[in-house]
Amino acid sequence: MVALGGGHGLAATLRAARKYAGEITAIVSVADDGGSSGRLRETMGAAPPGDLRKCLAALADPSSVLAAALDHRFQAGELAGHALGNLLIAGLAEASGDLLSAIAEVGHLVGAVGRVLPATLDGVVLKAVARDCEVDGQVAVASTRNIARIFLEPRDPQPPKLAMDAIQRADQVIIGPGSLYTSVLAAVVVPGLKEALHKCGAQRVYVCNLRAQAPEAAGYDVADHVAALEAHGVEVDAVLCDSSGISLGKMSKRCVDIFLAKENGLAHDSGKLAVALRDLLN
Repeated sequence: MVALGGGHGLAATLRAARKYAGEITAIVSVADDGGSSGRLRETMGAAPPGDLRKCLAALADPSSVLAAALDHRFQAGELAGHALGNLLIAGLAEASGDLLSAIAEVGHLVGAVGRVLPATLDGVVLKAVARDCEVDGQVAVASTRNIARIFLEPRDPQPPKLAMDAIQRADQVIIGPGSLYTSVLAAVVVPGLKEALHKCGAQRVYVCNLRAQAPEAAGYDVADHVAALEAHGVEVDAVLCDSSGISLGKMSKRCVDIFLAKENGLAHDSGKLAVALRDLLN
């Protein structure tokens, strides 16, 4: 199984996947320019490690002390706001000169059951076209309404070969859940990945957010989310959603509408998501 996206949504998919998938690869957006990741990107020229860290934590051995500490944030001094895992990934990448090796080493240290890869090894800036203006940077895009399309600068960043190979071998490729433009599409619009998705023989599943995320996707129903994917050249075979918090709209794809939320309704339940994704394969 291959999962693409970023943030907490992709981590939820990975926690679900480890319940049924034999081999797991996460392909993660590296367009973040806010918070700890943004600071490390600005001061060190490092790839933003935050979403990579979340995925490693989701795949880690639950008994690992280091895994439990990856999300720890320092509260004082110059390190205030930085997550320990972000510093570990950035430090190893700087010391080795190889981001892939740094991520793999952290995965080894925390006993991760799958592989985590960046969507591209190039430094990228997320940009959006909204009405008659262009917006630069993930933080700015996340605060923008009426987005027509997003793209990355440079326009043709290169994905790791390992990511392309994983998509080719996959039985199932899962896109999302997560912020539509700033997490999901920020990963999938890497041209090489998009082409690999188009050519692969895997079942391609879009897991929709539990609700429309304002402002970037304000007012969107599930069909609008799928239409945005298609407008960016991303086709899926099936859509998995929970219409208790978002309207379906006029769906043209195979759609499985099932209760997927945790009791608080704010995030996907990994157990419910695992059953739904496994059932789609059967």
